[in-house]
Amino acid sequence: MLRRTRKKSSSSSSNLKWSSKTELVGLELELIPEKDSYLYPQYTIGLHAWFLNQVRQVDSEFSTYLHDAESEKPFTISALNGEMISSGRQIQVFASNKYRWYLTALSHPVQKWMAEWVKKMPSTIDLRTVKLKINACNIVHAPTTYAQLLNSENSKNVILQFISPTSFRRKGHHFPLPLPTNIFHSYLRRWNNFSGMTFEQDDFLAWVDESVLVNRCQISTDKVLAGKKGAVTGFTGAIELSLSLSKESAKNPEYQQLFYALGRLAPYCGTGHKTTFGLGQTRLGWSSLIVQDIPEVENLLAKRIEDLTEIFKAQRKRTGGERASEIASKWATILARREMGESLQVIAQDLEMPYETVKTYVKLARRELKKQE
Repeated sequence: MLRRTRKKSSSSSSNLKWSSKTELVGLELELIPEKDSYLYPQYTIGLHAWFLNQVRQVDSEFSTYLHDAESEKPFTISALNGEMISSGRQIQVFASNKYRWYLTALSHPVQKWMAEWVKKMPSTIDLRTVKLKINACNIVHAPTTYAQLLNSENSKNVILQFISPTSFRRKGHHFPLPLPTNIFHSYLRRWNNFSGMTFEQDDFLAWVDESVLVNRCQISTDKVLAGKKGAVTGFTGAIELSLSLSKESAKNPEYQQLFYALGRLAPYCGTGHKTTFGLGQTRLGWSSLIVQDIPEVENLLAKRIEDLTEIFKAQRKRTGGERASEIASKWATILARREMGESLQVIAQDLEMPYETVKTYVKLARRELKKQE
């Protein structure tokens, strides 16, 4: 599905240099399809795999770490930003349009790889039958360090835009609301993993619950695909937060400084989960016109996966537990994608599962579904 391209991009790397001490940086790639083409709804899996393959060509061990690490991932990728329309069971992109794709590094090792990569960037991104020319690459989030984020001058309020569907995990379920404690829990996990300056999580989140005010909020929700398997309900929109003037808030200036630092971290690390598959893209500042429409075919597939997951969970209630939920999600994803016309070979490749296992799962899923008829 993903073919290595050795030819260099036409993008100049002269404006893509930063200090070797950098820990965080964000890139924007401008992409142009070579011709009008059709993407499959879960194409962000392909973008994710393409990125890891680029790392693998330089350092296979580091690529494996980025793929397998169970802790927070030290990078994010976005979905494609630009005009897309549903066309049957696929998403159409146009050669006359430009699309933007965002990559961020959240740790020194990732930015170090990225600094070398931009010097010899490939000319195209190949996603199955779609070839996207890398027309330009620019820095979109300035190179910085965690210490610089912590010591920067504070603004009065923290204003966040959620420009791609955003969701949190809460009590084993998806939670599509921008509660301050969820937002800052999300940021603090990344901070504690990569900054080298650890803060006590429970105590800080209790302070957030007591001290952070929601001044205004405007969101909407959508059902979207959640990376390799499953679907989530995610929110997009904007929120403005400030600190109360209570004694509880004022008596901990260290947490006040961390609050603003985590707000500045948001565009780099994204918000919530599945940020390495395009969810949770976040920007600073208020806007009511920031959300890109999600192609209808993606909504339909996400809804079908969610409905099937609930059916299979209900049928496996006797076994219960996390294992049953995981199997239900896999069955639902495989069956829904097969119903959309995708081959089992492609599904197996995307999900990194043996073909025979995927073949067995789709048979079992169909058998279980027939019991509902």
